[in-house]
Amino acid sequence: MSKDLRFSRLVLKNWKNFADVDVAVQNRVFLVGPNASGKSNFLDVFRFLRDLARAGGGFQDSIRRRGGIKAIRCLSARRYSDVEIMVELKNKDNTLHWVYEIAFNQDRQRRPLVRKERVLKNQEVLLERPNAEDRDDPARLSQTYLEQVNVNRPFRDLAAFFSSVRYLHIVPQLVREPDRSVGHSNDPFGGDFLEQISKTHERTRKARMRRIKKALHVAVPQLQEIELHRDHRGTPHLRGKFQHWRSQGAWQNEEQFSDGTLRLMGLLWAAMEGGGPLLLEEPELSLHPEIIRMLPQMFARVQRRTGRQIFISTHSPDLLRDNGIGIDEVLLFIPESEGTKVTPTGTHKDILDLLQSGLSLADTVIPKTRPENARQLMLFGDA
Repeated sequence: MSKDLRFSRLVLKNWKNFADVDVAVQNRVFLVGPNASGKSNFLDVFRFLRDLARAGGGFQDSIRRRGGIKAIRCLSARRYSDVEIMVELKNKDNTLHWVYEIAFNQDRQRRPLVRKERVLKNQEVLLERPNAEDRDDPARLSQTYLEQVNVNRPFRDLAAFFSSVRYLHIVPQLVREPDRSVGHSNDPFGGDFLEQISKTHERTRKARMRRIKKALHVAVPQLQEIELHRDHRGTPHLRGKFQHWRSQGAWQNEEQFSDGTLRLMGLLWAAMEGGGPLLLEEPELSLHPEIIRMLPQMFARVQRRTGRQIFISTHSPDLLRDNGIGIDEVLLFIPESEGTKVTPTGTHKDILDLLQSGLSLADTVIPKTRPENARQLMLFGDA
């Protein structure tokens, strides 16, 4: 079944920042690198696969959303300019092994075309394109087989798994303006976050809200109660009861919640959802360092219960101070003249030596991502 799958390997050619990448990925992955090194673009590979397979998406729409082939292709691409993605997927007990490959480019009219599409299941080839029908009618290469329900039946579990990928980067201001979410669904920036909560089955919603309240009370001790309600127009709102000098406390809605409270609520809700791989961008934003240090353990507990794969981009030393993070779970992004290199921290001997001397991953990895001339920013504003 697709719910038991996880990504185990990723190969990229000419994808955005990456001219050539081949890395194994674990069930929990931390992406660490300088600004503009490509962490978001790395996560976008999984979003791209989701967009290929989801209802209302497809190949042409996925390319258009990203600004066309020219915007996707790595600037370091030379004579060979096809963009290639290959992913391997396995189930929990490694009895099921999927491979999906896609390569694409554009024709002289700048129309995106599939150059190659390949699907393997336990080493059996289920799909190999271009095939005879493609050669007879090249217009067929404007679509993938992955997106077509009339031909993807042999690998529909794979398409369902890609569709289950979820990206989350909560923007608190969008949560505070729920009217913006009208007509939107699964907004990765949280515009429909309150609507998602309200549409959850009541029993499930109440159980999750109780757990969130308990967790939030640790970060926000003055928060006594939290609930969802709808206003006279039917628009959903969060309401929290905060303790203060009045014995009965005071109720506030999401407009008065802090950025950190809203972001932490979004993380907690997403963690309890279950489902396919979860992509998180800098979950440490707006959170206290002591809360940030607890996030890796929180994600580990969620994974033990749901088995959900989690990818996390971060700049936070506090997040990487958790001793439970394995060296194979951290991917290091280093920009070079021919594109960003992505390597597991365990392949760097200097990092291994420092870890053996007693330093943490934060002490050994974060320094590798610092801009060489960062101190010059202090001079900004001088005459």
